[in-house]
Amino acid sequence: MTFGVRIRIARRTLPLITGAACLTLALAACTNGSSSSPAAPTPTTSSVAKPAPALSAAQAKAVIARYSVINNKANATDDRALLNTIEDDSMYAMSLAEYTEYGGLTKAERKPYTPWSYDLASARLYIPRVTAGQSRWFVAALSTAKGKAPSRLAVFSEQPEHQRWEMVSVTDLDNGTLPSIALDSDGYATAVAPNDPRLAAGADLLRNGVLDNFATGGTTTGQKVFAPTEASKRQIKVHVETGRQYGSQGTSVFAGTVNSFPDAYALKTTDGGALILFSHTHTQTDTVAHAGLEIIPGKDDRAWLHDIPRLSIRYTFVCDDAATVPAKGAPSRLIGYTCARTDASGPPSTPRQSDRA
Repeated sequence: MTFGVRIRIARRTLPLITGAACLTLALAACTNGSSSSPAAPTPTTSSVAKPAPALSAAQAKAVIARYSVINNKANATDDRALLNTIEDDSMYAMSLAEYTEYGGLTKAERKPYTPWSYDLASARLYIPRVTAGQSRWFVAALSTAKGKAPSRLAVFSEQPEHQRWEMVSVTDLDNGTLPSIALDSDGYATAVAPNDPRLAAGADLLRNGVLDNFATGGTTTGQKVFAPTEASKRQIKVHVETGRQYGSQGTSVFAGTVNSFPDAYALKTTDGGALILFSHTHTQTDTVAHAGLEIIPGKDDRAWLHDIPRLSIRYTFVCDDAATVPAKGAPSRLIGYTCARTDASGPPSTPRQSDRA
């Protein structure tokens, strides 16, 4: 049986971002008629201390290297507790779902695990400056193949309570073109609020647009928020093709649902807009058209549905999305998204039902 997006990834993200800005104070000098006291100097950009970066480039590469090593160890034995030391939020939810799905396969269906790692030499790091009290995080453009340009955007966030960094989201780019992130003279990025009203669209509106792409093919919000891109067209194609998969024997309906991972991350781009990384959750409900029909789960559904025919099946997907947003005016561009089914359930059919959708 086919169903919505089944895109899988290496393996998770989170804290809400606030803009890190330097406040320059203009000091006015006061004089009386007879005084010739010199005016206090006005601080220049170079004399005002910049906020410190979230971490150094060397430290960021160490975080990425640690992730690759521990991820391989965890994946080799589906060690959820070990994986939890390097992943959080949507990334961890998607990885756990992959473990669950793998556990439902027979030994003959399981493929041997192949170790992998991120190529540090080609990694592009976007590390924002942060002020005291702000969450520390960074974005890395990564490749799993040596010598090849990065094609994946990952967010790593510090977890102070555990004194470690964890991957909280990952998005595969459709065409491999990296967004143009604005960097200061020291090579550091600028974080912006993901729902900054000065942007053409914030994370919440982008999320609504993505959900509409799946639910209606973008007719309500999606095509108004997003310019046509490979990623947005692919979501609309999923809506159209999945909706037709059963013909007259059943229906498939997409809808948004409770999103457990509402946090987003945003970095200023060179055009004054932003790259926004966010997550969403949607469902796909497949239902037979009439009595006497049943849906037969596939092997990838086995962990949740146990090969039991169903009258309807409700799938849940957790996804990470990436979009570039202009400062104002033009529509945004969805540049990639990555999804994993995290649940499936539905009422079983009766033994007398024999026709199958």
